[in-house]
Amino acid sequence: MPRNRAAVSHPRGLRGSYKKGRVMQLALDSISKKVGPETWLHEMSLALHSGAVTVLLGATQAGKTSLMRIMAGLDVPTAGRVMVDGADVTGMPVRDRNVAMVYQQFINYPSMKVAANIASPLKLRGEKNIDARVREIASRLHIDMFLDRYPAELSGGQQQRVALARALAKGAPLMLLDEPLVNLDYKLREELREELTQLFAAGQSTVVYATTEPGEALLLGGYTAVLDEGRLLQYGPTAEVFHAPNSLRVARAFSDPPMNLIAAAATARGVGLPGGAELPLALPAGVAHAAGLTVGVRASALRLHARPTDLSVAGTVELAEISGSDTFVHASTPWGDLVAQVTGVHYFELGTPITLHLDPAQAYVFGADGRLAWAPARQNADRAPARPNAVQGGR
Repeated sequence: MPRNRAAVSHPRGLRGSYKKGRVMQLALDSISKKVGPETWLHEMSLALHSGAVTVLLGATQAGKTSLMRIMAGLDVPTAGRVMVDGADVTGMPVRDRNVAMVYQQFINYPSMKVAANIASPLKLRGEKNIDARVREIASRLHIDMFLDRYPAELSGGQQQRVALARALAKGAPLMLLDEPLVNLDYKLREELREELTQLFAAGQSTVVYATTEPGEALLLGGYTAVLDEGRLLQYGPTAEVFHAPNSLRVARAFSDPPMNLIAAAATARGVGLPGGAELPLALPAGVAHAAGLTVGVRASALRLHARPTDLSVAGTVELAEISGSDTFVHASTPWGDLVAQVTGVHYFELGTPITLHLDPAQAYVFGADGRLAWAPARQNADRAPARPNAVQGGR
């Protein structure tokens, strides 16, 4: 049952209570969110790593925005608590919290010039040397030449930079960015992603960044929370979650293009694939003799040229898409429909015979329950490679 929010005693507001250099510790304790009969967020707990970037990764309607609104204080969870530095701030309105937010649709003050937009949070705090601070932040985001213009005189990418600059000027210990680059063109997204990565590296704020794009999560690094249909599936260092997804649901969410999934079964020598091919993997005892396994293969693991230890599968080309410096080849094979991400620009006629090659060491194996049973060893990892049943948590 939801708690009586009126009974919760809040600390005296959080606005202005954080000195420069102090980093917020934010934790969600068994929160959930219902709207009428619908459950928007299922019960979850999540303690953010202070001073780091946490990426909320998931498809549209995965629950990313709902979770951010609870973090910010724009919404109250149906159950559970929002904790800041160990204090319960559940239900404390956003106006009493020290939070900066940037949305998909850039929001600027249209009647104020760019310089005044960026300066607005500095003036509210009564800071000194505002002009110098504005120019410093504007220079970092490459908009210092636009300070005397109005937002309407700028391009969409420039306006989003102004919104980001104002959020940075606020100096809030918690910065929330809800798919801030989604409405920009490809080139602008690439530029801003790189700049944001450098800005966040300073670690002066705890940053939460929502996106639907796995590539964006990998570029930002830090930590990633994978969401699906209002459930928190996995949370951890971004590289670890990518290389060792604890379930099929996480693997699908954290692959672009989606991970190739192949029906398989355990054999005496490893894992059997359709057509008689076998992956020579020593599976853990729990799945060593099981049917209903699924082999996962990332598109980037399939190649056009064989190596000595590769398994090969013949098929026909159904579609070839050129994207930048890569070609995505869709092929029909005995293993099922596969997508290979091949470096370089390649042209294929539809129906052309093709042979794809896979290093067995790059395959994932999931049990009949959808949980990870085997993950490839990580090269040059900072920690021991993920191995059978090494990943816990999630659904």
